[in-house]
Amino acid sequence: MFFCGLDIGAATTKAVILSDGKIISYSILPTGQSVKLAVDKVIDEAIEKAKIGNSTFEYLVTTGYGRHAVSFSHKAISEIICHAKGANCLMRSVRTVIDIGGQDSKIIAIDEEGNVTDFVMNDKCAAGTGRFIEVMANVLEVCLEDMGKLSLNSQKPCLISSTCTVFAESEVVSLRGNGEPRENLIAGIHKGIASRIATLGQSIGFNKDVLFTGGVAKNTGVKRYLESVIGANILVPEEPQIVGALGAALLAVESKT
Repeated sequence: MFFCGLDIGAATTKAVILSDGKIISYSILPTGQSVKLAVDKVIDEAIEKAKIGNSTFEYLVTTGYGRHAVSFSHKAISEIICHAKGANCLMRSVRTVIDIGGQDSKIIAIDEEGNVTDFVMNDKCAAGTGRFIEVMANVLEVCLEDMGKLSLNSQKPCLISSTCTVFAESEVVSLRGNGEPRENLIAGIHKGIASRIATLGQSIGFNKDVLFTGGVAKNTGVKRYLESVIGANILVPEEPQIVGALGAALLAVESKT
């Protein structure tokens, strides 16, 4: 029997297929302008990778901002619950999940069973999200994938004081015009994101172990400054973007059984 979890985010859509409780394939694709098209493509790719032909899913759970837009979904579940479930499956010791996606960031406190005990979320402002980093990469004419390693070369991170993406962009342009080294600017951007995440999570704390998920978790610079600001070692799964989809797939198994 095959079970599927779909995480339909603002930037990317992810699919995870489980069989006998194990991941047999996953796929990550841009969401683009059409959720329906993104969902069809990501499922087709995951099925092709799993080599399961025309097999149907016993149960399919959707999560993410587009979770209610999939007509053939058996159930739609909050991404908070799904991320907690996926994190617990990957690492049983995790008690805090930091998820930074394309358009929002969230911090989730979980117990030993993967149940959500508390959470905070920022979905009102792009600052502190993947979109913020994309904007800054374009301003600095840097490949997004290179941002992390470049920031690690910084000897003196710039202070980016603006918390608004528009104002921060102007600030970075001005600093660059004054000859500030690019690596210092990028480090300052990452340090600012880390500070905002730390402030966001103050109300619930960062209990060990801490798992970093979402596309931004692939950025080594953000991870480094997050560790420094919250004073804890941060774990990153092999593929941090599929944690929500994995949780959805696990909940699909539970819902059917």
